[in-house]
Amino acid sequence: MSALAPATWPRPEPERDRLLVIDPRTDRFFHREVGDLPSLLRAGDVVVLNDSATLPASLHGTMNGAAVELRLVARDDEITFRAILFGAGDWRTRTEDRPPPPRTLAPTAARFGELDAIVTSTELHPRLVRVRFTSAEDLVPRLFRAGKHVQYAHVRDELHAWHVQTAFASRPWSFEMPSASRPLGWSLLDKVRARGVTLAKLTHAAGLSSTGDDTLDALLPLDERYDIPPETVEAIARARANGGRVLAVGTTVVRALEGSFAANDQLRAGVGVTSLRIGPGFVPRVTDGVFTGMHEAGTSHARLMSAY
Repeated sequence: MSALAPATWPRPEPERDRLLVIDPRTDRFFHREVGDLPSLLRAGDVVVLNDSATLPASLHGTMNGAAVELRLVARDDEITFRAILFGAGDWRTRTEDRPPPPRTLAPTAARFGELDAIVTSTELHPRLVRVRFTSAEDLVPRLFRAGKHVQYAHVRDELHAWHVQTAFASRPWSFEMPSASRPLGWSLLDKVRARGVTLAKLTHAAGLSSTGDDTLDALLPLDERYDIPPETVEAIARARANGGRVLAVGTTVVRALEGSFAANDQLRAGVGVTSLRIGPGFVPRVTDGVFTGMHEAGTSHARLMSAY
């Protein structure tokens, strides 16, 4: 099979995006468009969306006198994040071609625009670091002023904030866009609701999709935060009781719902952190299907889809 050709820019008519529908029970698949999604659902189903907004998680600055880029990947507490460290350069150079960063052997002071931080290495990989910002005051607004959104060299131009937010983005938790939701605007979602389908939400902190390093990529996804509202748990319970199906929009929603079930032996509302990795042989306990983008073989996203 030939390699996938990544999209170079967001499509202007996302409802015209091609949609491959796979029914594993009958071993059949057929071609549709995203705009056909409402006709594939039925009354009593639940569609679960990730309402996480996307942070500008790419920070350029200096460490040990050298130019570096820090890409945030997960949040540990109010001021501490895990991040991937790159050498000089930006998104215009493929991540696998970027020069290595200076080694971080001890806590090292760094500055990223108006943000001062302390960077320490982790035990898993020299480029996987912890960064502790010196102040929690207005940290998210300052990240928006100092940072840029993570993007990759296959994109033809610089992405802006409106390119990386979903129509229903809320709390700024994600480090890359929960991209499965990109083509789902309110016009289409209203048509889904008109079919008698319940729209539910959760918040999951989507991490990075690629680092340019095979060893680092094998560590992805890292542990990620989620918050499942009681209303979503109740909607899923009603669907299950009445023969409805649960469609997760994106692998982040799968990881949050299945991670909560795996940790508690039931789906439980509230904030949690999941380390669950889903792949071949995994039996979903909460979700019946996933609406997601196409991913290359060998990625964690592709392994997760194989569970369906």
